[in-house]
Amino acid sequence: MSSLDKYDCAILAALQADGTLSIAALSEKVGLSSTPCWKRVKRLEEEGYIQSRVSIINRDKVGLPVTVFVSVRTTEHDEKWLTRFAAAVIALPEVMEFHRMSGDVDYLLKVVTTDIGGYDLFYKKLIKTAHLTGVSSAFSMEQIKYTTALPLDLILKRLPA
Repeated sequence: MSSLDKYDCAILAALQADGTLSIAALSEKVGLSSTPCWKRVKRLEEEGYIQSRVSIINRDKVGLPVTVFVSVRTTEHDEKWLTRFAAAVIALPEVMEFHRMSGDVDYLLKVVTTDIGGYDLFYKKLIKTAHLTGVSSAFSMEQIKYTTALPLDLILKRLPA
C-alpha cells in the first residue's frame, strides 16, 4: 500500500461528501486533470482506501427510526464460540455495527429497528444465537450528530508540506 498525499486526501474527502461526482467534477474539485485523477481513484479503490460507494438511506422515511445500543456480556471467550456468535450476529439485518470491546462489556451492537416491538423481536433472535451472560439495551432518544465522513483533515496535518 502506498501512502496518501494531499491529492489523495482531497479525493477521499470529496467522494465522502458526494460519491456520485463524475471524474470531471472530482478532478476540478481537487485541482488535477481528469486522467491523473481517475488513476488515483482507481489506485485508492485497488488499495482498499475506498471500500465501496453507497447511498445513505433516510431511516425515518423507510420506517426504521429506532436506534438501540446493545451491550452483550458473556463468560465464553474461546475462538470457536466467537466464530459462531459473530456469524450469527452478522446475519441479523438489524445490526448496523458490531464491536468487540475492552472493559466491562464484551460486545457492543448498534441496532436499528421499527419500534420497541421490533426491538423485542430482535432481542429474542439475539439471545438464541449463543449463551450470553447479560444483554442490556440503551435506546437513543435523539441523534445529535451523524456522519459517515472520516476526519481526513487529521491525516493532512501529518503530511509533509
